[in-house]
Amino acid sequence: MEKLIPFTINDLAKVTNHRSGEIKFGEKMIIIPKGADKINFLKESEAKYVLLGIPEDIGIRANYGRPGAASAWESAIKSIANIQHNRFAKGSQIIVLGQINVIEEMRQVENLDFNDIDDRSKLSQLVEKIDKEVSHIIFNIVKAGKVPIIIGGGHNNAYGNIKGSALAKGKPVNAINFDAHSDFRILEGRHSGNGFSYAYEEGFLKKYFIFGLHENYTSKSVLDIIKKIEDRVRYNTYDSVNIRKEKEFNKEMIYALDFVKSDPFGIEIDLDAIPNIASSAMTISGFSIEELRQFISFFGEHKNATYLHICEGAPDLDQSPNNHLIGKLIGYLITDFIKANNENV
Repeated sequence: MEKLIPFTINDLAKVTNHRSGEIKFGEKMIIIPKGADKINFLKESEAKYVLLGIPEDIGIRANYGRPGAASAWESAIKSIANIQHNRFAKGSQIIVLGQINVIEEMRQVENLDFNDIDDRSKLSQLVEKIDKEVSHIIFNIVKAGKVPIIIGGGHNNAYGNIKGSALAKGKPVNAINFDAHSDFRILEGRHSGNGFSYAYEEGFLKKYFIFGLHENYTSKSVLDIIKKIEDRVRYNTYDSVNIRKEKEFNKEMIYALDFVKSDPFGIEIDLDAIPNIASSAMTISGFSIEELRQFISFFGEHKNATYLHICEGAPDLDQSPNNHLIGKLIGYLITDFIKANNENV
């Protein structure tokens, strides 16, 4: 895990606002001591959850998206550190591993233009480089018997999450993706729009359910591909659930869980599915934050829930004085997951 920037006790102290009479997550979360063997520490720790940041937006740039998602990790860790440690959720259940070092890769993309074919190829190569790091670290976390909670970054990192989990489990895994887009685009070089199709093609992804596709932003070709492989890839649309009311939210969650629960599965959350959340592909129509929280709680409760990935939130794209709220939202989602999942010790 040489490409990891470990989170230190000093880092934690900087983001935790201490207050008399209160205990914050930042006072209880676990940091791997300097010099300790990270893998052995993970194996031996009683904490179940491992927090990892991927502060990049290279995959988004490679997919014609607006950069900005690299800022989500910093925003999120500040909020997570200041959640109250109490009977409902305990900071001591979390190991803060740190962030993947993508400083050099982010520097290299500063002047690349995705409209240029050569530049687009360079962007894809950098995404592949990050893929290797993500899958390696996720493999080690899952192999140690822990549950990774990954804060992106772009949705390109779903590939590394799936591959790392599959290698650790010794078999392909499933995924449930709460998303306005399928991210099942053609294999045209790696980017944030084809993490699942690459994982599927390479045999790491067994079954895949897309929850809440937006009908206006899903191509005919993707729908045709999914139709041919519907024994392994299924979806519902936001429009069918919340606009036309042909389907019911809770029943759809049950249906989706039945589809993925037979094997270990990852929970993938794309924040561009939520209206007015600053992201590379912002929407003005979509599921509510409450529905997203219920979704995470519902799927997190199952014993085969293997990881949680929250991506595409971009505080840097939020011009409002409240751009800290994306970090706060991520904090809510993580604690919802832990509260639901913690029964499966």
